[in-house]
Amino acid sequence: MEKQVFPFTTRTEFVGHLADCLGRARHTLQLFDPDFASWELGSSANDALLRRFLKDGGRLQLVAHDGRQMERDAPRFLRLLKDYGHLIDVRRTSQQLRQLTDSFCIGDQRDIVRRFHSDHFRGEAVFDCPADTQTSLERFITIWSESGPGLYANSTGL
Repeated sequence: MEKQVFPFTTRTEFVGHLADCLGRARHTLQLFDPDFASWELGSSANDALLRRFLKDGGRLQLVAHDGRQMERDAPRFLRLLKDYGHLIDVRRTSQQLRQLTDSFCIGDQRDIVRRFHSDHFRGEAVFDCPADTQTSLERFITIWSESGPGLYANSTGL
């Protein structure tokens, strides 16, 4: 397939590209955001996409600074975590990483949706280009390794 690049500037565009990335993934999803407040992970549409992904054996990794927003506003995601906790890993960043403000989703190390700053919806989606995911993937691995346990299905406190 040929590389596809889609710049975006609105919440609607971000949510649409994120759904595309979630729907395309088959093996791995790696997500980072300060709090996932604008990701709509608890929406029925994203719940269906993630359930299909996990049912087929995909692995989901999320890292956030704070999980209170998801605990409060995403009960479907908490049920997903309970149902598929063996395939989902959620971590909380350490204090020294709390200044990070970007936001991204990497699917199967070939697709990425990234916002340049989590307070804004300006960003880009790139599909079918592993080279374009490499920098963010390396960043995710570093963030992951410097983060600790997070949200669990039966407890709070991401």
